Amino acid sequence: MIKLVDRIDAFVKLGEFLSNFSNNNFDNQNGEYEKFNNLIKSIHIYNAWFSEENVRLSIIAISEMLKSKNINRWIDMYPKLSENKPIRSVGVVTAGNIPLVGFHDMLCVLLSGNKFVAKLSSKDNKLMQAIRLYLISLNPEFENLIQFQENKLSGFDAVIATGSNNTSRYFEYYFGKYPNIIRKNRNSIAVLTGKETGKQIENLANDVFMYFGLGCRNVSKLLIPEDYCFENLFESIKCYEKLYSHNKYANNYDYNKSIYLMNKIKHLDNGFVLLKEDSSMASPIAVLYYQNYKNIEDVNNYLSVNKENIQCIVSDDNNVKNAIGFGKAQYPELWDYADNVDTMEFLLNI
Repeated sequence: MIKLVDRIDAFVKLGEFLSNFSNNNFDNQNGEYEKFNNLIKSIHIYNAWFSEENVRLSIIAISEMLKSKNINRWIDMYPKLSENKPIRSVGVVTAGNIPLVGFHDMLCVLLSGNKFVAKLSSKDNKLMQAIRLYLISLNPEFENLIQFQENKLSGFDAVIATGSNNTSRYFEYYFGKYPNIIRKNRNSIAVLTGKETGKQIENLANDVFMYFGLGCRNVSKLLIPEDYCFENLFESIKCYEKLYSHNKYANNYDYNKSIYLMNKIKHLDNGFVLLKEDSSMASPIAVLYYQNYKNIEDVNNYLSVNKENIQCIVSDDNNVKNAIGFGKAQYPELWDYADNVDTMEFLLNI
């Protein structure tokens, strides 16, 4: 088994490697750089939602996670990591909604001293395979510790599975007898006061529109005061009007707009996103739901009642409990676990 210090070192080096890919303007140091950069530029062929820009955003976010200071701060939270324990095979079923969405689970499994046995989503397998190859180039022992299975997941001692509310029932049926983490649908929500500056709303736009809004950390709903004026919001999110030039996004926008118009459903339209008042949490692609509130007590009560369906809360209002600032939703820390379930603690106790 690779020593903890060497596992950490490998991921720090991976982070340094990934930090080169924020754009195309770097000197090719060797064939590995050129090959990975070509994959970034061509991945949209296999998944049209994985635009080159979004893949680079995801890779840079991961490279920030993997800085030595961040990993060591995270690792220090778990004294058990220094203990010797048997290697367990952890089966991981990954999602494919945003680029490298399964990377954090891989990182947790390997740093916890276990073996990563994954059934990758067909929508996001090539980037994960490239990461595996790079880790093997740093330390050949990773070849036996990172295994991807094509068919039914097998040979595991514990399971981490991510999917929809529907697939979670399938996961619970097949994996319920094993130690498990089974993740369901969650969405993120933003709380506005109406006093936000243009810059704050621009930051919020990143929370809403990065990755075309497909991630569980993307804001799909706004809580707004009853007298909220949308003028500042529409003006400040124009930086994302380029989304309409993406064929799949535009198709979703056009489809939802036609449904609302044909059924005379009240909505707001700025040419690339539709705003609709709705009590639901999960909005369709190219649609952003909103709901009015009377006071901050109502907001915190709503958030508490719906906490099982919320991935993260975004607001610059200090009165909103457990909120992160605008623009931070897609840049989680290593210890910001999906569904608020401590993956590392789970892995250390299987």
